[in-house]
Amino acid sequence: MQLKIMPKKKYLSAGRVPLVLFLCQMISALEVPLDLVQPPTITQQSPKDYIIDPRENIVIQCEAKGKPPPSFSWTRNGTHFDIDKDPLVTMRPGSGTLVINIMSEGKAETYEGVYQCTARNERGAAISNNIVIRPSRSPLWTKEKLEPITLRNGQSLVLPCRPPIGLPPAIIFWMDNSFQRLPQSERVSQGLNGDLYFSNVLPEDTREDYICYARFNHTQTIQQKQPISVKVISVDELNDTIAANLSDTEFYGAKSSKERPPTLLTPEGNASHKEELRGNVLSLECIAEGLPTPIIYWIKEDGTLPINRTLYRNFKKTLQITHVSEADSGNYQCIAKNALGAVHHTISVTVKAAPYWITAPQNLVLSPGEDGTLICRANGNPKPTIGWLTNGVPIEIAPDDPSRKIDGDTIIFTHVQERSSAVYQCNASNEYGYLLANAFVNVLAEPPRILTSANTLYQVIANRPALLDCAFFGSPLPTIEWFKGAKGRALHEDIYVLHENGTLEIPVAQKDSTGTYTCVARNKLGVAKNEVHLEIKDPTRIIKQPEYAVVQRGSKVSFECKVKHDHTLIPTVMWLKDNGELPSEKRFTVDKDHLVITDVSDDDGGTYTCMANTSLDDVSASAVLRVVDVPNPPFDLELTNQLDKNVQLTWTPGDDNNSPITKFIIEYEDGMHEAGLWHHQAEVSGTQTTAQLKLSPYVNYSFRVMAENNIGRSSPSEASEQYLTKAAEPDQNPTAVEGLGTEPDNLVITWKPLNGFESNGPGLHTKKTKLYF
Repeated sequence: MQLKIMPKKKYLSAGRVPLVLFLCQMISALEVPLDLVQPPTITQQSPKDYIIDPRENIVIQCEAKGKPPPSFSWTRNGTHFDIDKDPLVTMRPGSGTLVINIMSEGKAETYEGVYQCTARNERGAAISNNIVIRPSRSPLWTKEKLEPITLRNGQSLVLPCRPPIGLPPAIIFWMDNSFQRLPQSERVSQGLNGDLYFSNVLPEDTREDYICYARFNHTQTIQQKQPISVKVISVDELNDTIAANLSDTEFYGAKSSKERPPTLLTPEGNASHKEELRGNVLSLECIAEGLPTPIIYWIKEDGTLPINRTLYRNFKKTLQITHVSEADSGNYQCIAKNALGAVHHTISVTVKAAPYWITAPQNLVLSPGEDGTLICRANGNPKPTIGWLTNGVPIEIAPDDPSRKIDGDTIIFTHVQERSSAVYQCNASNEYGYLLANAFVNVLAEPPRILTSANTLYQVIANRPALLDCAFFGSPLPTIEWFKGAKGRALHEDIYVLHENGTLEIPVAQKDSTGTYTCVARNKLGVAKNEVHLEIKDPTRIIKQPEYAVVQRGSKVSFECKVKHDHTLIPTVMWLKDNGELPSEKRFTVDKDHLVITDVSDDDGGTYTCMANTSLDDVSASAVLRVVDVPNPPFDLELTNQLDKNVQLTWTPGDDNNSPITKFIIEYEDGMHEAGLWHHQAEVSGTQTTAQLKLSPYVNYSFRVMAENNIGRSSPSEASEQYLTKAAEPDQNPTAVEGLGTEPDNLVITWKPLNGFESNGPGLHTKKTKLYF
């Protein structure tokens, strides 16, 4: 089995000293076996602030363990809660959990209050936190008459939401009457208070259904505010409307809609203060109006914003810092800026802190006559006060215990006796909250016992750590010693590490580490032994790894993965593609050592990983498959700069299919003289998408382009538009001119005529020339 390495270690010296661990009396990992007498321990309880659904029964949890099993009682608002007198309240058998049956009758509001559970047995009493029960609320919006809003293009606007106060607070969002969220931007956005802010309005903001919705998640209900009607009109429309219909009081504001520098809509003034609790998310907000729309910037005046904890929300109008601490206190400044100016606002932030633990008290197991301490240290802002209780009673009025002495945050016990057993509570509180911790003092006289199962077999891969467990208990706390071998050879070497919980660690286990190990626990009341066995296995290795492959689309590829493993372990080999499962297609086949992919497609490209797993280890190896092919044809051919003897051809390359394009080949067709025949025109580099082409007169040109990479040449592109060049004089004469006489008095002249392409124009004929002899 794989073993978890314990974090705390005690390294042994290099001397040949027997491997013995002497443990102090306050080890938090020490658990009292449940068959031994022990005070109660609270194991489960409801949260401090418990918001319930008023439509369901109320369940207030309180579970505890102890020996004898504890009995349970409750207080409500500081006084005893007699559940026997309320037919709607029951306590689960063997538990302190309350069930209040309000589904049959009764109201949740009746049971609002502060509840506290006590678990008690003959050794002491543990108490729960104060559990504040409050039913969730999702009240309706109060009815209100909302007048239509008319305003000038460019003015600012704030649409109030002001949702009803619910428990917990509602989630606010704005939608139209078709339940579509209203678009938000740097110009229009929702503030932290739920209002909808317009830095400036545009005619497209005109609508009759600005609706604020409040969603109460606890009761799964949504409440809706009455729709708000907004009409944005231009200056000309405004003058006509005012003259015809509107009084001064019916018009929303009278500011000019001209461009203006920013002013803040929220927060008001030049400075404000914000207080946040340690560990929470600090949210600071600045929303400005202006024309053009202002942009928001944030700085911390006396420091820098924490890089890993700073977030910008709502188009940078909200600055958030997560997990705030006292170091985040200071002055934060937002700057709203547009082309006409800027406005600043400084927010002074103070981070307070509810109490948090420095050292929480831990259970203490002592034998009669021993000494020990309980320590309770907490911090906060302001500094919390520490109060002690014993068995749920303030220690100042609790029965006196001569073995106990209180020194602020520490209780010192000397020469304890069985009657010293009790549960102590530490309460650390300030104005922002409290912490409550139970820790028992259990006075026992018990010989050692080893809790790890006898003859446990540990299997470990060579050269990895081996951890052999020896969970133990005893009071006084036993010392632990390890031996190896049937003859009880004590462990003297410095290669071993003994953890405080009794675990023996061999940091680098070798083949000769195999064997039987004996753990011995001793205290003054006795000795306990336990044997465990260790086997060292060979590691699993991939001796033939898959290799990088480049294949053409439609072909076949094979990846090899050969695994070597310990002969006593059974490996499982699995193939992954891009860290996910292989596609479930017949093209993918896996045999013992190979993954084969046939008819490879573009989607098959990626990283293929061979994973070999045994019960003790796993290894993996990966290789990349790159699927290549000839390029896709170029497209979007366009002719520009059309002149008599040249033209510019541009195109868009097609996909290179994972093999870079090395060149483009340009061909032309003469639709007038040789329709259907394509001739080579030019070649350009694979990085070019433009070519200047030389032309001949009186040719009806069409062009096409092909791309070429190392795999081959693409199909031709679609032909370009046709371009007919102007006619011109022939720029060459007929060739192969010969003169032969057939009679003494004649001469026959022959030549190779110009073809249509060489003619440079229509009506080609030869001109007669006089011959002189």
